[in-house]
Amino acid sequence: MPIAGKSEKEIQIPEGVMVTINDGNVTVKGKKTELTRNLDHVRIDIKVIGDKVMLSCEYPRKKENALLGTYAAHIQNMVTGVTEGFEYKMKIVYSHFPVKVTVKGDTFVIDNFVGEKHPRKAKILGDTKVVSKGDEVVITGANKEHAGQTAANIEKATKIKGYDPRVFQDGIYIIQKGGI
Repeated sequence: MPIAGKSEKEIQIPEGVMVTINDGNVTVKGKKTELTRNLDHVRIDIKVIGDKVMLSCEYPRKKENALLGTYAAHIQNMVTGVTEGFEYKMKIVYSHFPVKVTVKGDTFVIDNFVGEKHPRKAKILGDTKVVSKGDEVVITGANKEHAGQTAANIEKATKIKGYDPRVFQDGIYIIQKGGI
């Protein structure tokens, strides 16, 4: 039962996942990988008690209460990332010029987009993996923010300026996102 003047959140830690907190840095270690994030705030207390992560704040203001929920969501995403991972599926759409996509290091290269001579490029963040199969691009990673930002970078790289998007629908678009 919550105490008046105190706000609390708790996250269940599944079996096989270890959570450690050191000077505001939360580290979540699972079978697949390890994620670390700085979640440090003067008024928010984060503790690992048994198989739960407890977040609490005494007499929270509106912003501190919102930040408490944000921190809880970040930790939950880290737990999901190290156990299952995150996956984004994208579809390559073109009408006249066939688009060729390749991955070169930490860059996603889009060749022959609407017949352009110079390739368009998008940055791949962190340990995110990008695989292209036919007209589908699959992005997977343990860090939700890195996987999502990589998908957004690819979608933004194929944005056509100066044309009606209802007529010229060429591009690479996110069609599905979520856990693996």
